[in-house]
Amino acid sequence: MNHTRFWGLLLAVAGCTLAHAGQPAADLRARYLALKDQLNHNVFQRPLFLDSTETTQSLKGDVFAVIAQPFATVRQSLQGIEQWCDILILHPNVKGCRAVSTPPTQTLKMSFGRKHEEPLDQAYPVDFDYRLASADDTYLQVLLRADTGPMGSRNYRIGLEAVPLPGGQTFIHLSYAYEYGFVARLAMKGYLATLGSGKVGFSIVDRQPDSAAVLITGVRGVVERNTMRYYLAIEAYVGSLSVPPPDRLEKRLHDWFAATERFRRQLHELDETAYLAMKRKEVLRQQSATQPAPPA
Repeated sequence: MNHTRFWGLLLAVAGCTLAHAGQPAADLRARYLALKDQLNHNVFQRPLFLDSTETTQSLKGDVFAVIAQPFATVRQSLQGIEQWCDILILHPNVKGCRAVSTPPTQTLKMSFGRKHEEPLDQAYPVDFDYRLASADDTYLQVLLRADTGPMGSRNYRIGLEAVPLPGGQTFIHLSYAYEYGFVARLAMKGYLATLGSGKVGFSIVDRQPDSAAVLITGVRGVVERNTMRYYLAIEAYVGSLSVPPPDRLEKRLHDWFAATERFRRQLHELDETAYLAMKRKEVLRQQSATQPAPPA
């Protein structure tokens, strides 16, 4: 596989992963209080805080956000394995997702590819073990993990947690982490020198003389873009539950695209017509794969 293309796939995989979130409900509520100022004053002009970190062997991203949906709705919509396929397929790099339950194990069989139409057999498969760690009236926690990914990447740790807030709102923490070795680092360099050159994330790292923001680039920039794409997918999925089931797919596709266009500099990849056409085909393919075979 071409190293430049591989690195784009690797970061797309990472973008759908969320680091293990072992905090109890009280700690997450305390985090909400500690982040109140950042949630109220930020470049997103909405109650959202995004952070990313990089070490020599790992990447990590976190989104903390308040959404205007009751916790009961969020808990119900995000605790099932099938719902996660409907969420993750919104990302342009996700070519397919299939939920497989073989008790006691539940698995998300994911396929990652380019941000354009692509045959499923050309996509890269990654399996995530799924676990609903908590889903009571005060706290939701979903965990996923994949031991391996493309070209030696490993130890994908996935987690989502949420707690109720006053006024019928919900505080969400979406995070992800994974590790990579020598081959992945080479692929990273190739990607950043070609397709990833000139692209930016969201974190402000400096100011120009005219006070214009200098935004993060490189690997952390890519991680931040993917983190935002997946967070917006969650938000679009939860929001689509307000319409009748036959209308939900179209609503979340349109809502996800519109949400990403608000951050056009970071997130724009396709025009809406191309995105909608691609995703309708991929969702249909995904749905067809989950249907039982007709009787002989």
